[in-house]
Amino acid sequence: MPHYYSLGNIPHKRHTQHRKPNGELYAEELVSTHGFSNVYSLIYHCHPPTLIKEVGEAYNVSPEIIDYLKSRKPVLVNNDVHISLAAPTKSMEDYFYKNADADEVIFVHEGTGKLKTLYGELGFSYGDYLVIPRGIIYQITFDTDKNRLLIIESFSAIETPKRYRNPYGQHEEHSPFCERDFRKPSNLVTHDVKGDFKIMIKKQGMMYPYIYGSHPFDAIGWDGFFYPWALSIHDFEPITGRVHMPPPIHQTFEANNFVICSFVPRLYDYHPLSIPVPYNHSNIDSDEVLYYVDGDFMSRKSVTRGMITLHPGGIPHGPHPGTVEKSLGQKETKELAVMIDTFKPLSITRDGVNIMSADYYKSWLS
Repeated sequence: MPHYYSLGNIPHKRHTQHRKPNGELYAEELVSTHGFSNVYSLIYHCHPPTLIKEVGEAYNVSPEIIDYLKSRKPVLVNNDVHISLAAPTKSMEDYFYKNADADEVIFVHEGTGKLKTLYGELGFSYGDYLVIPRGIIYQITFDTDKNRLLIIESFSAIETPKRYRNPYGQHEEHSPFCERDFRKPSNLVTHDVKGDFKIMIKKQGMMYPYIYGSHPFDAIGWDGFFYPWALSIHDFEPITGRVHMPPPIHQTFEANNFVICSFVPRLYDYHPLSIPVPYNHSNIDSDEVLYYVDGDFMSRKSVTRGMITLHPGGIPHGPHPGTVEKSLGQKETKELAVMIDTFKPLSITRDGVNIMSADYYKSWLS
């Protein structure tokens, strides 16, 4: 969970005069959530953030839903979360993007580069979660044309689990990660430039091309709790036990009606009669999505990196045949995966159907 941070040049007292070297005032902007009753940041711009020169024609980007059971590409969606896959080959060079509807978590499966925002820059590489609160204008530059991303759009705030934090917001000793693992923006570059700058704004399933009259990254300084940040899956410290532990021990983020978990390399259970692979289970109230990142996933056969699976709520699922006996006596697993559990049913989009394996349900027969 982000905590207070400051970068660049800010005045001693908020909401007071802050002037440029030439005597003109910087433009102060409050970026807040839940009205004025939750986290916020104060930003000091070279130019007012209201200099909009042109608004282009909007076009529809809503996922196309088809029949649930038969059925940056959204593949699984509901009213709480959209899950998308992306394999961009070029950087965002001539435009910027703002998601006005949803917080975004971008998991970097392949690729390196920089996330650039008004708040500074975040370098990223394999295994990083990039957390971008809604309404933040950003631009991504990649170092190569080989990139693979899992993108999770949340229509509520993305937070770390409350049970990991004390009443003051600090992560407690039992948390699998702490503040030292969070990476915050750096290298604040002030673009004091006027001109024509294209901002693609997503709102309620529509994309609106806006032309701003000044560069969107013109902040001279800012402070607060509202900003993009990063956490590497490789910094998640697994919780283990004598017998098999349930999936909540892997939880990394939470939002309204869904959670995000990280499966990482870890020691197996150490009871002399333990069964390391998970037991069969029916999650009556949740759909389970698994995105396989790397390694040999202990309870699955024929799993390849980049594969994504959906186990709908109420339908039993568990280890593939042969994996239980194979796991006995093993000391550790090298698996790496991201799990998304939703508490409302997911719908499959047309793009999701195009990558669906029609006989996946038969994989438990042999």
